[in-house]
Order: sequence, then C-alpha cells, then structure tokens
Amino acid sequence: MTPALELQAKAPVSYWRVGLVAALILLCYAPALRSMATDWMTNDDMGHGFFVPIVAGYIVWLEREEIQALPLRPTWWGLTPVLWGAAQSIVATLGVELFLSRSALLFTLAGAVWTVAGTAWLRKLAFPLVLLIFMVPLPALVFNSITFPLQILASQLAEGALRLLDIPVLRQGNVLQLPSGPLSVVEACSGIRSLLSLTFLSLVYGYFFEKQRWVRITLLAATVPIAILANGGRVTITGVLSTIKPELAQGFFHESTGWVIFLIALAILVAFHQALVRGERLWRRRKA
Repeated sequence: MTPALELQAKAPVSYWRVGLVAALILLCYAPALRSMATDWMTNDDMGHGFFVPIVAGYIVWLEREEIQALPLRPTWWGLTPVLWGAAQSIVATLGVELFLSRSALLFTLAGAVWTVAGTAWLRKLAFPLVLLIFMVPLPALVFNSITFPLQILASQLAEGALRLLDIPVLRQGNVLQLPSGPLSVVEACSGIRSLLSLTFLSLVYGYFFEKQRWVRITLLAATVPIAILANGGRVTITGVLSTIKPELAQGFFHESTGWVIFLIALAILVAFHQALVRGERLWRRRKA
C-alpha cells in the first residue's frame, strides 16, 4: 500500500468518532436490523439470532486490551467494502431482496473497521465479524435446498432405527407410515434449526476452549453429522412415542424432545472435543 492511499493518523481514534460511525451505520441499516429482529422473534429456526451480536460483542470486550494495543493504520482501502455494502443495500432495497439488504451490513461493518483502524484491527476482529453471519437468516432458495434433503435424510434414519426396534414402518418420501398413523417429517423437523445453532455454538466453544486451529476446524466439521444423527434420533423418538400414545408426539412433549436432543448433541460435541485432545496427547507420547 502506498503512503498516498493510507491515512496519516498517528493519534488514536477518538471514541466519539467511533460512536458517530456506529450510529450512522445503525441508522442506515435500521430497516434491515428491524426485519432481522422480527425474524428472530417469529422464526424458530433463527431463535439464536438474538445471541449472536451479544456473543460477538462479548468476545470483542474480552480482547479489548489486545485490540487497543494494535497499531492504528487507517486506510482508504476500507472504503471498498463500505461502498460495496452500500451498493448492495440499494440494489436489495429496489429488488425487495431481504438477504442482500441484511448481509450488506456485514460488508459495511468490516469496511468501517478497516477504514478507521487498519488491517491489523480487521484481522483481530475477523472472528466476531464472521460470527455475525449467523444472525442473518438464509435466503429462501438456499434454505429450501437444504431443508428438503435434511427432511429425507431424517426420515431415512428414523425408518432404519424404527425397524431395528421392531416397529412396523413404511416410508413414503418424508412421511413415515406407522401403526398409529402417518408421521410427517415437516420443515420444522428437518434439523436445520439444530444445525445452525450447533454450528454457531461449535465456533464459540472452539474459541473459548481450544487454541489449536486443526481441532477447531475438526469440531466445526463434526457439527454436521452430529446434528443430522441427533435429528434422526429425535424423529425416531417421536415415532416411538406416537406408537405408544399419539398425543405424546405433539405439543409440549414434541418440543421438549427437541430441546433434550439438542442438549445431547451439544454434549456429544464436547465429548468429541475431549476425545480429540486425549487422542492427540496419546499420539504425542507415543511419538516421543
């Protein structure tokens, strides 16, 4: 980067200027933030959205001393993602495309950090900025392309498990025909909710409890099969309960089963992490 393209600012950025930039961003993206908050309240698959900015902000707060110790090298290059976010927001508003208008906020935030503080700050804040992706609901096209295969996979896993339990079952697509009646694996039972939440928690868990990058990546990759198997187990339990008493597969019991299965999936993720750590220790001892 040439000196001509770099802002000459040796003094630290004043808090009132940072606050002003933050206020302007919030003002410009208020409609997008309002629509996202509405989705967090009304869409069960995005219930974790409220916690995402809180967790990201908490991580920034924990690292505030390290961040403030970094050199301040503001640069005009940061305006590139800022302008990109602005253009994307305008196009999304004209085309009434919610995902583009919401995700534009992330480009603007990253660009603002880059412009005001420089590359070192942007790298340090990269993780909390990436976490903010999880507060943006997926576009309908992507959401539907993921949920339907997950529905089929969950019904297939449940079919196999129910057969192992000697429960008569006939699968037709995502519908399981049981002695008590049909059991439909609908969108809400696809497992997309637990997959998104578990992926977010995996990243946060890895940040707080693991320093090795390869372990963090392995944990992140493990969330997909864990979430899929856990959701298959949930559908299986629902099938068993509906065979015993159909009322148990609905309402409170059905919802509570989902929470219990999610906690079990989270426990499996933690146990998998401990197994990775112990396995690595044993490998190092044998190698030594």
